Amino acid sequence: MFTFNKYYFLSFVILLLVEIGIAQLSGFIRHTFGDFLVVILLYCLVKSFFKAASISIALGVLVFSFTIEFLQLTPILELVGLEENRMAKIIFGATFSIYDLIAYFLGVLLIIIVEKRANFYGNFK
Repeated sequence: MFTFNKYYFLSFVILLLVEIGIAQLSGFIRHTFGDFLVVILLYCLVKSFFKAASISIALGVLVFSFTIEFLQLTPILELVGLEENRMAKIIFGATFSIYDLIAYFLGVLLIIIVEKRANFYGNFK
């Protein structure tokens, strides 16, 4: 169901600004913590506009993130003619990393824990 949740949207905007800041860095913060936060950012974006079970959205974000990561094993950007597009390179990434998958998983795990606690272990679907 379509809806607008200003709290999730505000969280999305804050996380987006943090991610933009992180993009200016290098090392662990950018390559691991940024990946951890990006699934939370995507979750907040989806929850901003759709009223659906939190677990479904969280798992959907995880599947989406894993799909993007595994696509990095292919020449997907070249196949769609975006190999020179800087934004596409930033969004899709350039190299596959098992550590990115772990970061995505841990980010989604945090989402599930926080949402369960926020709902006092009730109504979490």
